Amino acid sequence: MRSIGLRVLLSLVAGVLSASAHADGPIAVIVAPLHADVRLDADDLALIFRRKRQYWNDGSRIQPANLAVDNAQRIAFSRAVLGADPAALDDYWNEQYFRGVRPPYVVDSNEAMLRFVAETPGAIGYVDACLAGNGVAIVGYLDGGGHWHRSRSAPTPC
Repeated sequence: MRSIGLRVLLSLVAGVLSASAHADGPIAVIVAPLHADVRLDADDLALIFRRKRQYWNDGSRIQPANLAVDNAQRIAFSRAVLGADPAALDDYWNEQYFRGVRPPYVVDSNEAMLRFVAETPGAIGYVDACLAGNGVAIVGYLDGGGHWHRSRSAPTPC
């Protein structure tokens, strides 16, 4: 009897954790307006957000930005693009740091991400697709299933 109660409790906890780690809708990948014409696929995103690709085709430095580690959009983005939860990448970033490679910037909210990308040359980040607007360019989005779509506009409806 006791093990059934424990299994139910663990199941409930797992459900709560997975629900809190689920982004509510599609996630738009946004760039500074100067790079609005860039074409990226999921592999490009992984290279950029792992800091393996550091320059745009025009030679300017790429400035990737993440949302906070516990943000549902960051968790969904990391799972879809990098194949791991943000916390699981700690060892990777510790190793990279000792090689002189710093992780992407971290901002606190979608609004902060929009400002950072709009105001930072070479910036790339991601936000709730329905919030992407003036001052940034959408280069694609991740749907609710984590699949990449190359598109210049947010999916409908928003």
